[in-house]
Parts: sequence; C-alpha cells; structure tokens
Amino acid sequence: MNFWEQIKAQFKQGSVLTRLIYINLGVFVLVVAWLILSALGNLDKTWIHDFLAFPASFDRAILTPWTFVTYMFTQINFFHLIFNLIALFWFGKMFMNWLDENRLLAVYVLGGLSGAAMYLLSYSFFPGLAVQSQTAQVVGASASIYAIMLALLAIAPRFKIMIPLIASFELRQLVLVFLMIDVFSIAFSQNIGGHLAHFGGAIFGYTFGLLYKQGFDMTAWFTAIIRGVMRSLKSKQQTKVHFTQTNKTRHESDMDYNARKTAEQKEVNRILDKIGTSGYDSLTKREKEILFKSSHM
Repeated sequence: MNFWEQIKAQFKQGSVLTRLIYINLGVFVLVVAWLILSALGNLDKTWIHDFLAFPASFDRAILTPWTFVTYMFTQINFFHLIFNLIALFWFGKMFMNWLDENRLLAVYVLGGLSGAAMYLLSYSFFPGLAVQSQTAQVVGASASIYAIMLALLAIAPRFKIMIPLIASFELRQLVLVFLMIDVFSIAFSQNIGGHLAHFGGAIFGYTFGLLYKQGFDMTAWFTAIIRGVMRSLKSKQQTKVHFTQTNKTRHESDMDYNARKTAEQKEVNRILDKIGTSGYDSLTKREKEILFKSSHM
C-alpha cells in the first residue's frame, strides 16, 4: 500500500474528527500548490483565496454560495493551520467524550455557518466595517472550533483540563481566556470581522449545549441527513454482497417508546450534570456505560 492509499484508508476508516483534520490539511495543500504554480507561471496569486474565502457583503456572498462552507476549511498560513488543527483535535476529542461523531460534524458545520452569518451582519450593521464590505473576506476554522468549545462549556463547565508542565484548569476558565482575547483583539486587530465571526460560532455552540442538556437537539435534522447519506453510501458499497439484515421488532406502543426515550435522556442529563460538578472520573462504571451507549445511538 503506497502513501496515497494509506491516506485514503485512514480517511475512510477514521473518525469524523480525523476526516475534518484531513480536509483542512487537504485544502491547505491545494492553496500552497496554487501559490507555487502562480509564482512559477505568473498567474493570479490571489485567485485561490478569493475562490475559497467568504465575502463580507450579501451581493458577493450570493454569487459565491460555496464559500459559506469552503471558508471554514481554509487556513491562510502555516501557523494559522497548526493552531486551528491543534485546537480542533483537542476540543474535538473532548466533545466526543459526551456526544457522538455526527453531532461533532453538525456543530462544526452549523457553527461555521453561524460564524459566516455573524460576519455578514457585522459588515452590514457596523458603519466602521460597512465601508470595507466590498473587499473584506474571511477564512479559517475558528468559528467552527468556537462552536465546539462553547458546546462543551454549556455541557460540562467544570470539566478539568490538564496542560502538561503548566497547570490544571476548569474548562470555563480556559474558554473565558479565549473569549477575552477575542474581545481585546477587536480593539487592536485589523481582522475585526473575523473575531466577530468567532462569536457567531460561540453563540451557536453554547445554545446547542444548553438545549441539549434540556433534551432538545438543535442538530437532529442535520445528523439525520448525515446518517441517511452514510446509509446510502454503505448500501452502494455493498451492492455486490448479498446479506440479510435483521431488525429488532419493537413490541411497545409509541407512547411507551416515547416515555422510555424521555427517561433515558433525563438519565443522560443527570450524568452530564454530575460530570460538570465532579468531573468524569466521579462516574460509576454503569454511568459511563450509559453515557457511552447514548453517544453511539
């Protein structure tokens, strides 16, 4: 198996988090490749950035609808890439301690879209930004990462995070530092809209986390689409293989089924509250099993 085949195998068999990291890396490689070709061939160096970046005006955004998605997978330089991928891996792993992979993808994408919406609104509402709306653009996974980070904050604010050789922090303390950096960056940074986009992702993530603890999943429609697509892809891959799939027959009424699911969600919420106050290690073996099963439903 050559290097490219290994990459494809890891992408197919890896988790959603692994795939998100690979996509961000792949887009960065394409950007670098174009920059090299443009330098050698005297081509338009800014074309690739203009093609992938999300614009700050409604009229430009309507003409480039793909940028609502492409911008959240595009990094502008190597340090931007490394910082975002480390944050994505770190918070993504923590996210999957409580929730499943499909919800991670949903929060990443919907958080990124919320960041884009905040970016557009900022350049329409604030006069100081509106004058730049025809030229400003934004790229980066930060809004999506903020959505993941704030979803975690809502679910388990007191979760302990160990930073080797430095100290131990509660999640809420670390998130507060990130948010304060963004607030101060608005005063001193030239990328004001980008920092405001972070807050768009943060608002979505925190809202998702709060509602999820109450038993309402904002991403249910998105995860249903993901599962449907995955089932469709799997069925196509197995067209040459004859198999019989047995389904468990539900011997309970709709009322009993709904009551059971509500009780299960209440138990999961109780466990999440316990993690928020006492940490993951305080869970019993049974509670960990319940949490694990709920995240793979």
